[in-house]
Amino acid sequence: MFEGVRVLEVAEWILVPAAAAILAEFGADVIKVERPEGGDMFRGTAVSGTSATTDGVSFHMEGVNRGGKRSVGVDVTRPEGRDLVLKMAREADVFMTSLRPNARRKLGIDVDDVRAVNPNIIYAYGHGTGTEGPDAEKAGYDMSVYWSRGGIGYSVAEPEFARPVRMRPAMGDRIAAMNLVAGTAAALFKRAQTGETSVVEVSLLGTAVWQIASDVVYSKAFGIENSRVSRGRNPLVEYYKTADDRWLSFVFLESDRWWKPFAELIGLAGLVEDPRFCDHAAREENYEECCGVLAETFRGATLAEWRERLADFAGPWEPVQSVQELLHDPQLIANQYLVDMKTNSGQNVSVVPAPVRFDGKLGRLEPCPEAGANTEEVLLELGETWEDIVRHKDGGYIS
Repeated sequence: MFEGVRVLEVAEWILVPAAAAILAEFGADVIKVERPEGGDMFRGTAVSGTSATTDGVSFHMEGVNRGGKRSVGVDVTRPEGRDLVLKMAREADVFMTSLRPNARRKLGIDVDDVRAVNPNIIYAYGHGTGTEGPDAEKAGYDMSVYWSRGGIGYSVAEPEFARPVRMRPAMGDRIAAMNLVAGTAAALFKRAQTGETSVVEVSLLGTAVWQIASDVVYSKAFGIENSRVSRGRNPLVEYYKTADDRWLSFVFLESDRWWKPFAELIGLAGLVEDPRFCDHAAREENYEECCGVLAETFRGATLAEWRERLADFAGPWEPVQSVQELLHDPQLIANQYLVDMKTNSGQNVSVVPAPVRFDGKLGRLEPCPEAGANTEEVLLELGETWEDIVRHKDGGYIS
């Protein structure tokens, strides 16, 4: 899909590198600029309760820097390193960065700087709170901006919770990364159609607002905290606990369509015409009572027993699975939503591909490069000589 597109990535952590990885998966030539010493800061960071590396493998780096990226070690804080980055930008279609506005200006790699050497380049950046307003320069990760400031952590918490719900690792980064991929793809299409280039911007805060747009819009329109009043009073859109303390999720939005066959299947045929529960309005009015009857019913059997009884029922329901159970889900396996990939050291790791298929096929799943592994190769492609490369290395601004 992106064959022939060259992407220059000057970014660290997850949001922008993950977006560049998806472009790489689908054919783009992605050159990742890293620090000459240590590379991307994410390489040495312990996350998700794990160490930075396990048996020599950095699982988180493999997950967000796969796809056949090439790594170049260049110190962009040095004028000589900046000049090399701009030389790479001359040959690129897309410049992607996660640096905040002041840092980009200070380093001389802001939009105008890059456009000065390549007027046709698409400039794409991902950041925290947006580039306008009093906090445009404020640092932020997805737990602080997307989850906490963006209202998502509050909106998913039940009112009786004693403390905020903790976000799972990189949820906001990965969703924002998909937004950045979509924006970049649209900019490439626009340039191909019109010859005009674009600046593409995605923020964690904007991503959060988009995700809970219903709560945001209704809260403003009605002057309420919609995340606290929109839980609904449909007993057929609920969680119910089984005899073995597992949970079932039912989402029968068209409740009158499903009520009769559902009630008959679970042994409540006698309540189908009960005036308290006979239609959606009645069930809504008698919500607590109906939920109580259903809760008692589902406590009467185990998850395995309900799986068997509901196996052929057409209404939308699912058990609440753990991640360990998800690993063995036949749909995950059949659709290759988790695949094995061999690292550069020869070890197998499992990675989650981009959630997109073209013609039923996965993208390119090649391992994360070692930091600076392709410095010489890329510089030679740019016309640098071996004498130049030796001089750059002696100067200490490439690896």
